[in-house]
Amino acid sequence: MAIVLSRVATFAIDGVEPRRVTVEVDIRPGLPAFTIVGLGDAAVRESRERIRSAILNSGFDFPQRRITANLAPASLRKAGPGFDAALALAVLGASEQVPAGTLERVAVFGELSLNGELRDSPGALVVAEGARRASKELWR
Repeated sequence: MAIVLSRVATFAIDGVEPRRVTVEVDIRPGLPAFTIVGLGDAAVRESRERIRSAILNSGFDFPQRRITANLAPASLRKAGPGFDAALALAVLGASEQVPAGTLERVAVFGELSLNGELRDSPGALVVAEGARRASKELWR
């Protein structure tokens, strides 16, 4: 398997302003691990388990490799489960289960249930405004 870096746009909410966040995922050979870096709160750190279950329960394979996800910029606090969908799609892009190039044209936002369904997430309107400003199509 070739090493593929996948990028997906999403937004953090800073007060009432959307701040663009780029979710980058790198998958490499090594002991299976899923690490998320980039100043995420507890809900972001817990998303690893929601993402793993959502991917598997949606009929995809969860990579049994070393997965590193970066939420950039690292200096911006990321809070809440709204990053789940972007992280999951970036994992699928990096593992070549969905076309990574397609993901770069959209912004993705939403919490995932364990079966892979999207849940409503607070701040969706602010995120939609950020996507509009960034000329991205919003997937939620």
